[in-house]
Amino acid sequence: MTTLQLAEPREAEAFAAFLARLLRWDKAAAVRLQAAGGVLAVFGQPPFGGVLAIRTAALATPVDPAGLDATVSAGQLLEGIDEPGGTVTVPGSVTGPAWAGLLPPRAGWRPAEGLPSAEDIRAAAAAGVAEFRARTEQLAPEARTRTVLDAIADDIWSRQLDATGLPLRAVHAAQALGFLRPVRLPVPGPRDASTDDAPVLLAAGPWLRLRTPYGSVAVRRNTGLGLSVTPV
Repeated sequence: MTTLQLAEPREAEAFAAFLARLLRWDKAAAVRLQAAGGVLAVFGQPPFGGVLAIRTAALATPVDPAGLDATVSAGQLLEGIDEPGGTVTVPGSVTGPAWAGLLPPRAGWRPAEGLPSAEDIRAAAAAGVAEFRARTEQLAPEARTRTVLDAIADDIWSRQLDATGLPLRAVHAAQALGFLRPVRLPVPGPRDASTDDAPVLLAAGPWLRLRTPYGSVAVRRNTGLGLSVTPV
């Protein structure tokens, strides 16, 4: 097994929280892990209609030039995280789901326009959740079938976030994964807003990526709910 030392030990806790959230939805979840140069990236797919979640961190020591690329059990990877020591032990590879063999591009991302403020993004996610609850509560108990609930969810989460082209399902996923929480200031007291702390919308070909200080979500535009991707 390979053990990776993170440049910031506290990032181990963030990776553990990310994996724990994925495992709440799927106890047998798999993730794809890549380490190239001085960066570790972990990719997972929560159940939000083709949304891909991404968590990255800097490594204390760059890996071998050939890099590390493996699909592994999310549960086993979580067990291999030493939070106090800031290390990640990579378990053996597993046969993962189809999406794990296909990822968005690594490079070529550029800023995209139209993203509202962080507060408005969080408000959009909360409004969607509130609408889903209200519409389902209006249904008679016998009418709350999986088909009906899925149709309501698709109606809400397939909408776009303002004029960004980003579906609300991506915002919902980012919120559920803890990527949209307010950034904690490193020192007490007021501070000017920093663009480094705010969510950023990026585009690469047909792909959109919502990046925050806590992680990213990526989706491919105009492809329905499936995750159509580019091999890497």
